[in-house]
This record gives sequence, C-alpha cells and structure tokens, in this order.
Amino acid sequence: MSVTRIKTPCVGLCSTVYGDLVCRGCKRFHHEVVNWNLYREEEKRAVWQRLEYLLIQVVQDKLDVFDAGRLRGKLELHGIRFVPEQSPYCWAYQLIARGARQITQLEAYGVALLPEFRRCSLVELRDAIDREFFLLSEAHYERYIAPKFLREGVDSRV
Repeated sequence: MSVTRIKTPCVGLCSTVYGDLVCRGCKRFHHEVVNWNLYREEEKRAVWQRLEYLLIQVVQDKLDVFDAGRLRGKLELHGIRFVPEQSPYCWAYQLIARGARQITQLEAYGVALLPEFRRCSLVELRDAIDREFFLLSEAHYERYIAPKFLREGVDSRV
C-alpha cells in the first residue's frame, strides 16, 4: 500500500464540473471541492467527519465488520488505500468499492453481509451503498447548506 497520506476525499469521478451540487464520486459539496485547497485543517477534518458519519450509517446497515484487524491487514496486503483513522466500516466500503468483482469470500476479510443482503452480489451491494451515500449527502446539503445560501441570496438583494 502507498504510504502517502490520503489528502482529499476525491475519488477521481467528479460530477461537480457538470453542475452537480453534490459530487457523485466523493460526495462532497460543490463549494468544498472548489475550495478544498484553501480550507484550514479543521475545515477539512469537518468534511471528512461528515462523510465518514454518513458512510458508516449506510454500510453498517448492510454488513458487519467482525474482525477489523483482519480487514486492515487484507487492505494493506492488497494495496487498497484507506484512511486508518476512520471506522472499519469505511475500510469495508473501500474493500468492496475496489474489489467487488474479485472477492469471492467476504468473510476472509473479516466482513460478513447481514442476512437481508446475502443474496446481493458485491457489485450490487457496492452500487446500492454508493447510491444511498449520495442520497444522504444530497439530503444533508438540502437540509443544512442550501437554505443558508438561499437566505444569504435573499438578504443581499434587500
């Protein structure tokens, strides 16, 4: 595994350049993508924490990480980049996101699908997690960020 620290949530699939307010790749908001290099460390940390929190919500409803040590070891062995400070549920997502087509025995990685998802392929599961993660990010934007921008726009015209 690369020993370089992951410095941005970017996954190289940015949709904000096409006008999306929430990136379909990394799930950051447009203004976060644009201003990332200007952010102070605490601002970056707040974005990372929000993304982690939302992803954990989605992933833990679909699988169980029963051996975080084994999962971490397998990620390192296979050179799958992950953020060590994040939850093992985020690590599990990285595993599925990168290896959904190759993994045949998820349990060998210290991860098990919850009963209601055992009939899903890992590709279907990965896509479902990604969609739900995007929808949660979009809902968060609409609930907490968009109203602020709307109010600022209205106030500036008064």
